[in-house]
Amino acid sequence: MDNIATLIADPAAWAALVTLVVMEVVLGIDNLIFISILSNKLPEAQRQKARRVGIGLALVMRLLLLTAIAWIVALTQPVFDLGLTGPVGAHGEPSFETQFSWRDLILIAGGLFLMWKATKEIHHSIDSEESPELLDKTRSAVEIGFTAAIVQIILLDIVFSIDSILTAVGMTEHVEIMYVAVIAAVTVMLVAADPLANFINRNPTVVMLALGFLLMIGMVLIAEGFGAHIPKGYIYTAMAFSAGVEMLNIFARRRRERAKSGAGH
Repeated sequence: MDNIATLIADPAAWAALVTLVVMEVVLGIDNLIFISILSNKLPEAQRQKARRVGIGLALVMRLLLLTAIAWIVALTQPVFDLGLTGPVGAHGEPSFETQFSWRDLILIAGGLFLMWKATKEIHHSIDSEESPELLDKTRSAVEIGFTAAIVQIILLDIVFSIDSILTAVGMTEHVEIMYVAVIAAVTVMLVAADPLANFINRNPTVVMLALGFLLMIGMVLIAEGFGAHIPKGYIYTAMAFSAGVEMLNIFARRRRERAKSGAGH
């Protein structure tokens, strides 16, 4: 209790908390986009449940990982080294390296899964012929779809949770601050989940943009697994710019639709 009282009275602790909450929310956007796209493929009655379960599992995993911080930090220790390194960049770091830790291997596996899933969804979006199982509305088909969606959400939750906790560990040494930041960030995800998913569902072109984001995030995860240091600011700036352009497209499309409906009357 004395430690918590000391942290409450420490302005530096509050600054660390606010910064970490913002970072965790930003890192959670990737997770949220994936959950939104997957949940929208389920029957409407099960979408909200899938989102709640997915985000709830994300919170549980992050809190469990926080209780095992020593193990999480140990994941950054090298496991094996292939002895290959890329040319040294402007900041004195190699462009890539093949000294792999468990964290690197998890990021590479997660990136490959994300790229496979995004590519599969893009192919499904542009394929004019629907597969037969999509037309099967029996109870068993719905249950299998829900289970498959939750399993895929869990796999990506693990990847994003480990990355999230390692970020927290790098920003503060106080576990109490990490707990509060993680709970606050996941609460924001919980509040934003339904509006984001509904917005994506109402605007089909946003689905393709979101899938493009997932492809890019998958590539970034793989690059980070190989030791390439890509500033997150570049990634999120590109995503924000693309989202801004898409918002303009949606606004222009709606104005044209209103103009047509007005002319029709």
